[in-house]
Amino acid sequence: MCAEKQMGVVTQISLKQLNALFPTYNFTELHPTKSGIIDTTYIVDTASNSYILKRYERDIPTRIERDIKLLSELKSIGLNVPICLEESDGWYLYEKLIGAQPKNINAKHIQVMGRFLAKLHTYSSKTKCQTNARVEYEVTSALAYAKTNFYAYYKKCEFLKKFTVNHDAFIHGDIFKDNTVFNGNQVGVFDFIDGACGTFAFDVAVTLVGFDTKIDNDYFINIFLRAYNQHAPKKLTKQRVIYKMKIASHYYAIKRVYKYKNTFRAKELIRWI
Repeated sequence: MCAEKQMGVVTQISLKQLNALFPTYNFTELHPTKSGIIDTTYIVDTASNSYILKRYERDIPTRIERDIKLLSELKSIGLNVPICLEESDGWYLYEKLIGAQPKNINAKHIQVMGRFLAKLHTYSSKTKCQTNARVEYEVTSALAYAKTNFYAYYKKCEFLKKFTVNHDAFIHGDIFKDNTVFNGNQVGVFDFIDGACGTFAFDVAVTLVGFDTKIDNDYFINIFLRAYNQHAPKKLTKQRVIYKMKIASHYYAIKRVYKYKNTFRAKELIRWI
C-alpha cells in the first residue's frame, strides 16, 4: 500500500496487521477511501465478500457504542444499514452495503428516500433523545471563523446566529448522496455516527438538499412528501420543509467553510442561498 496519506485515512494499517486483528476472515485486499477527513475508512476484501473497516479518530466511545446499537436495531426493523460485525483494538468491521451512489437523481431516488426517512423517524419517535448543544456550538464556531476569514459567506449565513435546535427525536442529519447506495428500489444509508437530536423537518430538508433538490423544485418536494407523509409520525407541510431547506443549506455551507478552510466545498450549497 502506498505510504502517502489518503483523504479517508488518518491511521494506516497493512494487510498483515489487518489479518492479525481479524484472523477468521482471511482478507486478501484493502483499499483506502479518498473521502472524509475525520475518521479512517478502508474497504477490505476477502475472496468472496467486501467489508468496511473504520477507526474513529475522535474520543467518542459513548457515541460509537450508541451507533452500533442503533444500527442493529434499525436493521431489525428492515432498514438497510450496515451493522458492526466485530471490533478489535479500536478497529471496527462493518457490513458493506450492496449498491452504488446515485449520480443523476430522479424521482425514484426521491421517493425511496421519503419512505426510508418515514420509517426511520417512526422508529426514533418511540425513543428518548437527549439535548444536542453540540450542533449549536458548531454553528457558533463556524460563523466566528467565517467572519474573520470569509466575510462574504459570513454575511450570507449570519442569520444562523438565531439557530436553535428543537427536538422531535434522533435524526441522521447528514443524508447527502455520498452517505447512500442504491440497489434497484432499495436504498442503503450509512454514517449515523454524528446523528443527534433534531427535528424531522430538518432531517427531511437536509436529505432534499443533499439530493440536489432546489427550493423551487415542486416536483421533487411533492414526490418526497407524498412518500414520507404516508407513514411518518408527523405530517410535514411543503412550506415548513422549504423553510428548513434554507436553514440546512446555509448550515452545511458555513460548516464546510469552517471544516475545509476554503469555500470550494461550500459553493455547491450556495446555489440554495
